[in-house]
Amino acid sequence: MHLSAPTIDPEEVAYFERLAHRWWDADGPFWPLHRLNAFRVDYIRRHLAASFGRDPELEHPFEGLRVLDIGCGGGILSESIARLGASVTGVEITEKNVRVAQIHAHWRGLDIDYRLGTAEDLVRAGEQFDVVLNMEVIEHVEHLPEFLADCGRLVRPGGVMFIASINRTLAAFVVAIFGAEYLLRWLPKGTHHYRKLISPREVEAVLGDVFTIKDRTGVRVNPFNRVFSYTGWMGVNYMLFMQRR
Repeated sequence: MHLSAPTIDPEEVAYFERLAHRWWDADGPFWPLHRLNAFRVDYIRRHLAASFGRDPELEHPFEGLRVLDIGCGGGILSESIARLGASVTGVEITEKNVRVAQIHAHWRGLDIDYRLGTAEDLVRAGEQFDVVLNMEVIEHVEHLPEFLADCGRLVRPGGVMFIASINRTLAAFVVAIFGAEYLLRWLPKGTHHYRKLISPREVEAVLGDVFTIKDRTGVRVNPFNRVFSYTGWMGVNYMLFMQRR
């Protein structure tokens, strides 16, 4: 089964379908996501706790929060957030990824609502969430303004959204595409396309009328020990944290 929608790129779907069985191989083609996951979960945990008045040190600080993981892939981030107590829905356009995510969550004893669908589908169904996670997704879609608008509608008033992506700069091309895919071979060739990269300023231009930017940060990785860290420079990877008014 294949979904079709204006924001879906069929070539991206086919690409990730071919890799679906490798999602949970921490040493396979998705190892950067596994390394990045702990880093971004820390970012999400700290900012959610501050926004919703929760203690980030609790075992399940996000009980009662409804969280949407858009483009959840094989469920790496969804599972981490579910373990923190949130009620998690993961939406994904690739059927094989959904099955991988469902099976792995079952193995781990986690109750996660994985769905084959799009953000547009959820908007039409009238769904809204306390938290929307939009991590490493926007660089893979078509018609980005429409996609971002749909994502924004899925956040309830007062709720929050996280966005992580790659900037559209020469530095990002050199580091994230040529370096990571062709030189170091950290990612399969063709994972990212320069024309689809988007700057944080463009994201804010689309969502700025409805959302207030609460935090923005650059993300860098040490090529020697593969450790991620924060940086004030957003020229390559970045994360945004925003709240709907």
